[in-house]
Amino acid sequence: MSQVILITGIGKRLGLALTRHFLAQGFKVIGTYRTHYDVIETLKEQGADLYQVDFYCQADVDQFIEQIIKKYSHLKGVIHNASDWLPDNYKTRISEYSDAEIMHKMMAIHASIPYQLNLAFQDLLKNQQLVDNEFADIIHISDYVAEKGSKKHIAYAASKAAMNSLTLSFSALLAPKVKVNSISPALIKFNDHDDDAYKAKAFTKALFPKEAGYNEIIRAVEFIFSSEFMTGRNMKIDGGRHLK
Repeated sequence: MSQVILITGIGKRLGLALTRHFLAQGFKVIGTYRTHYDVIETLKEQGADLYQVDFYCQADVDQFIEQIIKKYSHLKGVIHNASDWLPDNYKTRISEYSDAEIMHKMMAIHASIPYQLNLAFQDLLKNQQLVDNEFADIIHISDYVAEKGSKKHIAYAASKAAMNSLTLSFSALLAPKVKVNSISPALIKFNDHDDDAYKAKAFTKALFPKEAGYNEIIRAVEFIFSSEFMTGRNMKIDGGRHLK
């Protein structure tokens, strides 16, 4: 029987890399996406069970939760990868959203959604031990700025700090059947629109002047899945930024 993993935000970047990796490993992958990309159809052909869900719409969230509970009896893991990165609008006023809306959106996608899904799927996760006598896992994909803070992304940093707090609370709530941990990366991969000046500035912030790459995060996920003793922890994969 294949193990089932739920990954949020699978349409691009890390979420897409994680989905491809676990499909290749023979896992059944449940995935969510907000925007439809061409690769979605390819992933479906490869066996992924994908759902278009707007996590800013509570009706979509409620419907998704209901569908998964009806369709599945157990989950090996939930990886909270869905994210948004809205800059604060207090100074530039270039965003379409007000300061209040930005904070609401950041807290919704990084804290409220993991909170709701963890509670809704806790029984499916606990059932994993009945299937193969293994731990189930929740992994929150956080960010190193949750501890450092950010002058331009205050709401984003605060919401990721809230996500880290969820790791502590849910690890205590769901032990000993479910392990709950965070991964806090920095500079996983540049965006296509990032110019050379931006890249050079980013490289000066770490001891290792390079991108982490998706495989670095995938290896961290694999380590957490294989661990039989780690819960309530935050893995920091930041290239030594804390020492600069």
